Amino acid sequence: MNGADTAWIIVATALVLFMTLPGLALFYGGLVRARNVLSVFMHCYAIACLMSVLWLAFGYSIAFGSGTSGFWGGLDKAFLSGVTADSLSGTLPEVLFFAFQMTFAIITPALIVGAYVERVGFGFVMVFSGLWMLLCYAPVVHWIWGGGFLADGGIFGDTGVKDFAGGIVVHETAGLAALIIAMFLGPRKNQTTPPHNPGYVMIGAAMLWVGWFGFNGGSQLAADGGAALALTVTHISAATASLTWALWEKIKFGKASLVGLVTGTIAGLASITPASGFVGPIEALIIGAVAGVLCQEAVNLIRNTLKIDDTLDVFAVHGVGGIFGTIMIAVFASLGFETGGSWAAQLGGLAIVGIFTTVVTVVLIYVVKAITPLRVDAETEVNGLDITVHGERAYDHNS
Repeated sequence: MNGADTAWIIVATALVLFMTLPGLALFYGGLVRARNVLSVFMHCYAIACLMSVLWLAFGYSIAFGSGTSGFWGGLDKAFLSGVTADSLSGTLPEVLFFAFQMTFAIITPALIVGAYVERVGFGFVMVFSGLWMLLCYAPVVHWIWGGGFLADGGIFGDTGVKDFAGGIVVHETAGLAALIIAMFLGPRKNQTTPPHNPGYVMIGAAMLWVGWFGFNGGSQLAADGGAALALTVTHISAATASLTWALWEKIKFGKASLVGLVTGTIAGLASITPASGFVGPIEALIIGAVAGVLCQEAVNLIRNTLKIDDTLDVFAVHGVGGIFGTIMIAVFASLGFETGGSWAAQLGGLAIVGIFTTVVTVVLIYVVKAITPLRVDAETEVNGLDITVHGERAYDHNS
């Protein structure tokens, strides 16, 4: 065990949990109408609790168990069987590696929340999120990070799929699932109401930005120069994407908004995530600059051209950003900027995980909605989920 590595990953684990609670909850909560803000908080908080228990029970074993098929890790580490305080994963206590990865298993299904807020049934949220994490997210983790068939030495040879901190594992899977659920749900009855609290949105985005240092920097799993570089390029990409999003807004609409600026931050963070362990500051500058415009145009495409009500633009920001950053690893590798990341592996990994995620998500939607309603009734939607579903109200006015 290495004491410095252990200390850093303890901090990184706290930072990644901080991304969901309260970062993501505030970011998403500020974007909805006032009558639905508590339901968003409820979704994020309850998902964090449920994923923690399921990750202990089966998720960690499916992702990082000792299975040899290449497709899943098996159940030999269910409920942390055989793992003690002295067990090691690399230079870390294995129980700490478990906890660090648990925070990723929390935020990935929580990201999907943004697609279905203001109209989804709470029972559906809980059942779907739990099954999706176990049957979609955890297997993909094993394929890429757990030594599975997409990792180095798998179907793409010595240079497997490169995904440093979750461009495919987290952002592509969550983004696609979000888009599919939004398509099944159909649009909200009122899509014109502006965010009720842009201040919440900014505070949440700032918390996500800080937490992302643990997300990407912690994925080095060591306290070394690689972690420091990952942290640095993460910051550069976020800052650059914020500026290009705001500039593009100003050019198109004549005004740059706070919500737009901080959404650009998230686009830059999602885009650098897969590449953060493989690129330097100049490449991060390029990734962030493109992401601010690319993800904003993806929002326009999905909202206005395809008419899909992915309420808080989960696919356009996280999905498109994660896919873009994953491809940029191959781009920079082909230009000689960094090592690793073949075109075949990067594009093949995106395609395989994309197809798998789509199939699992569609099947789960049909299964879960047969158990519990997918969408609330019209009266509940109009009155707001806070008071109707949870019996609480954050504000007295009908905003």
